[in-house]
Amino acid sequence: MKILTKRNRTIIVRAAVASILPIAMMASAQGADTNPVVPINLVAPAGIPNVAPLPFTGVKTAAFTTPETMVNLTVTPDQGVVGNSMTISGKGLAASTSINLSYGTFDATWVADIQPNSVNYLGYKFTKNVFIDIANVTTDGSGNFSYTTKIPSDFGGIHDIYAVVNNVAVAHGGFQYLRTMTISPTSGPIGTPITVTYTGLGASLYTAGAALHWDNSFAGEMQAFWTRGTAKAVIRAAGPVGAHTVEVKDAITFAYLNIVQSPVPYANGGAATFRVTKDAGLPAPSVDYPVKMEPTLSQRTTLSSVGLDPNTKAVATLSASSGDVNSKTTVSVTGLTSTGDHQIVWASVVGNRVNCTGTCWNYTSIPLGQANVTDGTLKSEVTIPDHLGGWHVIQIKKGDVIEAQVPFYVKESMMPFYDKNGKLIGQAIAKADNSGTLEAFQKGNSGAATTTFKNGEEITISIKGVGWTQLDNTLAVTYDNSYIGYGCGFNSNGYMVIHIRATGAPGTHIIDLHPLLYTNQPSFAGTPYGMVPILTSDRDFPGLALGYQVPSFHFAINISK
Repeated sequence: MKILTKRNRTIIVRAAVASILPIAMMASAQGADTNPVVPINLVAPAGIPNVAPLPFTGVKTAAFTTPETMVNLTVTPDQGVVGNSMTISGKGLAASTSINLSYGTFDATWVADIQPNSVNYLGYKFTKNVFIDIANVTTDGSGNFSYTTKIPSDFGGIHDIYAVVNNVAVAHGGFQYLRTMTISPTSGPIGTPITVTYTGLGASLYTAGAALHWDNSFAGEMQAFWTRGTAKAVIRAAGPVGAHTVEVKDAITFAYLNIVQSPVPYANGGAATFRVTKDAGLPAPSVDYPVKMEPTLSQRTTLSSVGLDPNTKAVATLSASSGDVNSKTTVSVTGLTSTGDHQIVWASVVGNRVNCTGTCWNYTSIPLGQANVTDGTLKSEVTIPDHLGGWHVIQIKKGDVIEAQVPFYVKESMMPFYDKNGKLIGQAIAKADNSGTLEAFQKGNSGAATTTFKNGEEITISIKGVGWTQLDNTLAVTYDNSYIGYGCGFNSNGYMVIHIRATGAPGTHIIDLHPLLYTNQPSFAGTPYGMVPILTSDRDFPGLALGYQVPSFHFAINISK
């Protein structure tokens, strides 16, 4: 994490930006509700950990027809969980005949609309009747066969199994996945990371989500579109000392509490016990970013050719293509055809989504420096603005002509606090300053850094580099694994100060911030899984396909007696 210097600790809220920063308008940019929407089915990046392969052989079955009348296959058992044995058998088929056993499954992914000035979250899409070869078997002289295999890791729900001969199905059966839930470890002090693994999630709306609970408190949502039905999430143990219940239930966002009476009664959940052994003191603050993955889509916010000189041959590169606000990178450009003074500028946006119609935000250009070009090349170190996070472009301009541009990703980070001598004394957590002064207002009413509070005192959590798209403008907050609300950094140019209250018994309490999918207005009707913590965001989150690295933040406070 890049540490801010003392001289740039003062934060200016969005309302004051226009009068302080030199801003040049590049183009009018409408909000997410007015631009033409182009749904894109996102492709999962290759770097996602623990992705189950296509089941069985992984080979897709050649197209086949299904007549109205077929022999019934017997699948024993006809329900089960990943890893158990199952036997597929058939009787009364053609004797001594080679049969291809084919298994029906699903494909599922996230859907987004990528605009030059934002990314719109549109939901998900799943495809049924994707068929995979299980094995080739041969019937005996009586037309019978039996084949035993393991239940593969895959999406949950009901799966068709066909026996196919010469591209025609001659027999049909089915199998139904049940779900399993495990935790690791099963005991430890307050703050212990607990990995929750849940198998058998489906691909359809009512089977693709799960709600994770800690002692009946909603900690967040789990999905497994890109990991084919197996979700992994990490929560942290919270007090008091003793036994606590970790439970997963079927959900779109919040738990479906009478699932056995629903059309998907097989979407059973699971529960386990974690034992908090002691209060070992405050864990250090930390931030978990997803593994950096190669994007599968070239479109990204502000990465647009709009305004770029169509005749340019210039190529720009960066020494570092991502970093925190106030970090540095070196811009190198070759192939410039013009000479003289060139401007290096930062492309961003300014605005908000609240009560917005028509033009909700506009492009803005922040100067980073200038360079004199004499031989077609340019090289200059620049400082990343203390502004919105996410994808931006650094542009090289001659007058109003953009001759080159290159993308840079601003990562979210914890706000550091210093004493009067410049020594780091805290990160993100502070006591609220409700003095009403201008200085307090400019800091989002964040006051003195501390991790010790009395019950009922107001806490602030300060995060830098928050973005503005529906994928990264907001973070969800949990207190002792209970979801209590969210904060947004768009209107405040990436500087987000969350306000909550210290509650509970004396001792250590856990506060976590997680990514969420923003679905408040302006948004899109019926978009699911929104406005709650996405606990599986490191492996199943639409932003991963665009190179976003939206993190989870981990803090702890002490409530004094």
